[in-house]
Amino acid sequence: MRILLVEDDSALRDTLSQALRLAGYGVDPVSDGRAADNALAANIYDLVVLDLGLPYLDGMTVLRRLRDRKNRTPVLVLTARDGINERVQGLKTGADDYLTKPFALPELEARIEALLRRAAGGQVRLTHGPLEFDLDGHVVSINGEPAHFSVREMMVLEVLMQRAGQVVIKTRLAQKISNWDDEIGVNTIEVYIHRLRKKLEPWGIRIRTIHGLGYLLEPYAKI
Repeated sequence: MRILLVEDDSALRDTLSQALRLAGYGVDPVSDGRAADNALAANIYDLVVLDLGLPYLDGMTVLRRLRDRKNRTPVLVLTARDGINERVQGLKTGADDYLTKPFALPELEARIEALLRRAAGGQVRLTHGPLEFDLDGHVVSINGEPAHFSVREMMVLEVLMQRAGQVVIKTRLAQKISNWDDEIGVNTIEVYIHRLRKKLEPWGIRIRTIHGLGYLLEPYAKI
């Protein structure tokens, strides 16, 4: 999962970036509204954490421009403004949730998980034959036993499971799991796919290469 974090306070931005990365998310941090607007126009994100009091473009303008582009990416607004009018305005503009500063990191992470679940149709667990992915706990199991995957492998697997039976374009898969500090190329995606196949194929879970396009998690057939 790739998150755009928009926060002008450098200390808070660094703290949130580190916490979200430790929680298993890819994070692109930006410090102003203009950079946020450009990032949202050029990249695909699963969620935006958006401060309102930003230089160059305020957060409400960033949000309005995002929705004007018909982009429905979930947006969690962070703000020091606790007035009801600001909250109502943000929700009417297209925010999905609101969190007033100061806040506890566990609450932020819980709000993010809830928004991502909602965006995924309310699913808490993805299943594919004996394979199960707990989206809240970021835990993968096979036949009920914990399975060990790297963070990047889990990010690739999550995208494939969410679109099981559909082709996932290789370049889009690379973009979904990248962040600006660690840009993932299509050749690296091939490495992760190779590692996943070694771990999953003994259980009858197959990832097919669609040449010139990307990958498809095949319907499960019990071996």
